Amino acid sequence: MDVQSKRQREKEMVGAMIALYCRKKHGTRKGLCPECEALLEYSCRRSDCCPFMETKTFCSNCKVHCYRPEMRQKIREVMRFAGPRMLFVHPVAAVRHLIESRREKKRQESV
Repeated sequence: MDVQSKRQREKEMVGAMIALYCRKKHGTRKGLCPECEALLEYSCRRSDCCPFMETKTFCSNCKVHCYRPEMRQKIREVMRFAGPRMLFVHPVAAVRHLIESRREKKRQESV
């Protein structure tokens, strides 16, 4: 998989998770609330600037955390809420994410 398609897939997954979070927590019907829209834009900018995209799987596994602390806390909250629920909304993507995360953790432990 090339870097550009990997970036796009990551952005789509984060977008879906933020949308799910916003719909359930903030009651939005269409689009995102301003806070969640800002978080999505921020995460997309971070992904566009990531120099480790070729080698990393997900930001949570990265040794360099490029998110500002307050944005990192917000994205963590979104991931904790939306992650388990993604199994019902996007089951294939959720299972793929789980497999890739486990594979990456094992790879990092062996290094």
